[in-house]
Amino acid sequence: AEPPHRCRPDTALLPPPLRRLGGPALLRAAVPRLRGGWSPCQLYRYPPGDPRPNGTGPCTRGWHYALPAAGLRANLWDLVCASRWKVPLEQTTHLLGWALGSVTAGLACDRFGRRPTFLLALALAVPVGLGVALAVNFLMVLVARLLFGAALAGAFLALYVARLELCDPPHRLGVTMVAGFFWMAGELLLPGLALLCRDWRVLQGAVTMILALLAACWWCPALLLESPRWLLATLQLERARRTLQALAEDNCPQDSLVAGAWGGLRGRSAPSPKAWLWGRGSRAGSIPASLLPAELEALSEGPPPPRYHSVCEICSTRVIWKNGVILGFAAFIGSGIRHCFTRNLAPHLPHFFSSHLALVGTEAAAGLFVCLTAERFGRRAILLLCTVLTGISSLLLLALTQYLLELIVLTLSVVGTAASHAVTMLSIFFASEVLPTVVRGAGLGLVVGANFVGRAAAPITAIPNSRGFFLHHVVFASFAILAVLSIMSLPESRGRGLPQSLQDGEGQRRPPLFRRPPREDHLPLLAP
Repeated sequence: AEPPHRCRPDTALLPPPLRRLGGPALLRAAVPRLRGGWSPCQLYRYPPGDPRPNGTGPCTRGWHYALPAAGLRANLWDLVCASRWKVPLEQTTHLLGWALGSVTAGLACDRFGRRPTFLLALALAVPVGLGVALAVNFLMVLVARLLFGAALAGAFLALYVARLELCDPPHRLGVTMVAGFFWMAGELLLPGLALLCRDWRVLQGAVTMILALLAACWWCPALLLESPRWLLATLQLERARRTLQALAEDNCPQDSLVAGAWGGLRGRSAPSPKAWLWGRGSRAGSIPASLLPAELEALSEGPPPPRYHSVCEICSTRVIWKNGVILGFAAFIGSGIRHCFTRNLAPHLPHFFSSHLALVGTEAAAGLFVCLTAERFGRRAILLLCTVLTGISSLLLLALTQYLLELIVLTLSVVGTAASHAVTMLSIFFASEVLPTVVRGAGLGLVVGANFVGRAAAPITAIPNSRGFFLHHVVFASFAILAVLSIMSLPESRGRGLPQSLQDGEGQRRPPLFRRPPREDHLPLLAP
């Protein structure tokens, strides 16, 4: 938020009789008076020998701020008036850092694993965050904020993928949305932390220290294991055996698992080890720990070399490429069009904290709606509904704002904001379910990156004297209508197992919109 400010009087611009003035008299002689107070960016200009001003000009001796000079970055480097464009530049750079970090971390997830990528990104965020807090000029802040956003995006994406791959079909959406609610709780607490810190350097240091504590805790292998799904998909069988054995030992004592296995096998022929491994003839939760290591050890005799897949292989596919492009396009639209709605909310929320809380509240409402409906009616149907609501709200505001009652405009803006949040979060989650494991990190990184590119459009339209808001609104409203048509060709992932290989991803088909596909709620986490 821009702090209240005014020009400092410059006695060199005043005629000699007025240079001896002081206090309020000097302000009245040097700074123009506006309806809301002193002019923030102009000083009077006097012709030679005339005690009356004949015009105004820009400030020459800096600005006087109502807040302490060290409280905000805008105060420290005078990011006001002619330099005001640097504020949206910094915001855009930070969001582009998130986009760059998402793509880079996605590639690293598929090549080095989910856990190393998460830990490395979290470890890099600490020194980069300290660099932001200790920056001595605006250029240093710009570069450090870019890298800080990239590091945070890497940690977010790696943890998102690792968490998803440990969940069975009925709990994937719930676990992901609960994690999202924790993220929103952090956004709600951030203004309170800012009020306590009072200084942006102290606030940045506090956030960095929290990240350092998280990095120290998550470094423990017992808290975050490598995804066994990714290990098996890339043929790293020995590591997968150790990971699955650790998971089995941590979740249930060995004796009880063995006893349960004998009880299940009593009175019937024992299934083959491969059937135990993949869950055929039994539920995933009843796999005996005594058979699991033996089967994996048998499979790992003469282990083949690990096989990694690059993001370029997505371009050679048809279904995977189509799904990724559509969902990335939807995420881009959902985040980019949101500024068209929040701009109508700005007059009703003049204060920064009230507007921030209102936006986080609409995001929480959208998350709750997705959590309650997407598991019941399917991902595709709810994504289609939210995209339709977003497009209709945008078109009505674009064409009829000047003819509608203020209450209707406010209602459409709130509905559009919540629907756009739902489109974004559901597009990202949907993409994580339909992309195969071998390229899930890279594909999801591109989708999340498209989301942040769309968000970066909002600060650009906020640049002073920018004429691009109307064009921005028209383009994204048209894109929303196009997205409605493309979403119809997506498959349905509700209750289905995650695809493992590129062949699994290519085998996904589009079911009828109002016909429920067969559920696979009791499949094991790992598919054969």
